[in-house]
Amino acid sequence: MNSPRDSALEAVLERITYANEETGYTVARVATERSGRDDLLTVVGPLLGAQVGESLRLTGRWRSHPKYGTQFEVHSYTTVLPATIQGIRRYLGSGLIKGIGPKMAERMVDHFGTDILRVIEEQPDRLTEVYGLGPKRSTMIADAWEEQKAIKEVMVFLQGVGVSTSLAVRIYKQYGDASISVVKNEPYRLAADVWGIGFKTADTLARSAGIPHDSPERIKAGLQYTLSEAAEDGHCFLPEPNLITEAAKVLDVPRELIDPCLDELIADERVVREPVPARENAGEGTVPAVYLVPFHRAEGSLAAGLLELLHAREDRLAAFAQVDWDRALGWLRERTGAELAPEQEEAVRLALTRKVAVLTGGPGCGKSFTVRSVVELAAAKKAKIVLVAPTGRAAKRLAELSGHEAATVHRLLELRPGGEPSFDRDNPLDADLVVVDESSMVDVILANKLVKAIPRGAHLLLVGDVDQLPSVGPGEILRDLLGAAEVIPRVRLTKIFRQAERSGIVVNAHRVNQGLSPHTAGFPDFFLFGCDDPEATAELTVDIVAYRIRRKFGLEPRRDIQVLTPMHRGPAGAGNLNTLLQQALTPHREGQPERRYGGRVFRVGDKVTQLRNNYDKGATGVFNGTVGVVTDLSLEDQKLTVLTDEDESVDYGFDELDELAHAYAVTVHRSQGSEYPAVVIPLTTSSWTMLRRNLLYTGVTRAKKLVVLVGSRRALAAAVRTAGAGRRHTALGHRLGRSRDWADL
Repeated sequence: MNSPRDSALEAVLERITYANEETGYTVARVATERSGRDDLLTVVGPLLGAQVGESLRLTGRWRSHPKYGTQFEVHSYTTVLPATIQGIRRYLGSGLIKGIGPKMAERMVDHFGTDILRVIEEQPDRLTEVYGLGPKRSTMIADAWEEQKAIKEVMVFLQGVGVSTSLAVRIYKQYGDASISVVKNEPYRLAADVWGIGFKTADTLARSAGIPHDSPERIKAGLQYTLSEAAEDGHCFLPEPNLITEAAKVLDVPRELIDPCLDELIADERVVREPVPARENAGEGTVPAVYLVPFHRAEGSLAAGLLELLHAREDRLAAFAQVDWDRALGWLRERTGAELAPEQEEAVRLALTRKVAVLTGGPGCGKSFTVRSVVELAAAKKAKIVLVAPTGRAAKRLAELSGHEAATVHRLLELRPGGEPSFDRDNPLDADLVVVDESSMVDVILANKLVKAIPRGAHLLLVGDVDQLPSVGPGEILRDLLGAAEVIPRVRLTKIFRQAERSGIVVNAHRVNQGLSPHTAGFPDFFLFGCDDPEATAELTVDIVAYRIRRKFGLEPRRDIQVLTPMHRGPAGAGNLNTLLQQALTPHREGQPERRYGGRVFRVGDKVTQLRNNYDKGATGVFNGTVGVVTDLSLEDQKLTVLTDEDESVDYGFDELDELAHAYAVTVHRSQGSEYPAVVIPLTTSSWTMLRRNLLYTGVTRAKKLVVLVGSRRALAAAVRTAGAGRRHTALGHRLGRSRDWADL
């Protein structure tokens, strides 16, 4: 509610200098009729959603800031149509209306004057009077104008019940004109239908719509939300007692109300309950596990698929069952110029004689050379070889190391809209040998799709480092396979090769993995810059990335250097560092187009990452974690173009920018499967809860040439001594270990 002392200010939004996406707090510069664009005023407050070029009616009060001088503190705002020639020209040229850029806006205003907005609204056919505007573009402008009006109406309603602008746009894209009706009458649908809206947002809307706190629909939605949150943390299921305890906290309702709602969800086949061995009792006794349906299906299907491959009667590499190994390895030695260590030799034999095998080991232990050896021998027998990795960067590296073409799992399977693969059990890949690198980061859903597509008789070799962080998605496939008794053949490489012992990256990765402090002096590729203050650590990180590494090593900041952080939040978290690094590497330049979305502003040259799987983008989809650079941004066409690390140009409409985030800095979790010439890792005590040995180990092993740690020695020591988080709730190992008669396969 506005105070009696509140003032009103009408102004055009000229520039946003800071915006916090989580709180909505914004610092912006505006022009009023009196001040003009040469003497801008500063306004601060909740302005997320307002776009540069819009005319705003601001309500708030004037205040004097001791450092920044006079400011207008905003309590609320509404958008209004501009009335002056200058305001209209700025509004239309800002990229708000698709089809109109700055030059076209000038022509339109020159032709129609202040009447132009009425013409667009009431007589759009007349737009063809403007030089360069044909019927097609005029229709596009009229349609975009109408859509803007409809979105604004929905936004006004949603902002009234506390929904941010970016979420309001997603809701409108999902439901269109039915948006307000769905929000009022079926708010829990949003959690299932709209990416980025979880139970808590839906619950807030439900409360405003008067849905009772103890409503069964609310409790069932809360149970599904609790399982979804567990999946976000990597669990395939939750033990029923854990689920009920967690859901009771989320819902703030008595436990006795939850049991019948859970039973209803099971009866409706929206969740699955199944007994699995209780981990605490080392396999003695069971606990009821509750799964969301997709994860239950995927885990069961993956176990069955692996066992079918392992025990298949056919063998597409049958030649290796009778091979003279001394002769074969001698030929390989001559071809590669190097000799395999005994454990590498064992891994090569295993991969070519057993139909499913796992190869694991740390950096410098020869995983890559072992894989190359497997590929060389298989190729010598004219085998059809398929090499895959979870990310574009990992696939490129695998291709370079093996001398054989490699693809991402997504591209190999040719996932179609909706996520269904073109290759599956009924239409398998044409492959005799499938090698999956960086398999520790493949989640249970993707692993199941891949295994389904491998023909019987083909060999599958899963390669990865089990000591790294597990996948971002649910499951811990590599660890489960290694833990499944002796069902799946495996080799763990442990010997560090002599040439690798000279690398600070390799030596220190193994030290960290053993719980020992890294040696931060004496290596040309491993450094520590001590700094105890989190804000100062962030500033030092930016200086090292933007200037120091380039001067000393000649590495280009955006292409060659990746900042990896323990967490997103905090002064030295990925969120704040992206803002600071963008200011240093891709700053605002007058006259250059840019587009703000929520708390982010996008510019040509920005390093960005995809936040979710989108099967409709690009040739065969763009997937969570894909990194690229913004190569073009058009205000007129309302789109920007990203060149991905798989060398594909992908267009994003301005209404799709919620799928992109800046990637100058990313969390260690998001870096899995990637490798970078240089890695900079800020470590501060403000990230205390995330400081874990496997997190630091994963970050260090992402670097090829250089690692720079920045921050607190105390935080570094905490990361080294703290073992990784506990095991995830998965039952893949149990399913693989169950006895079964495979005679008929």
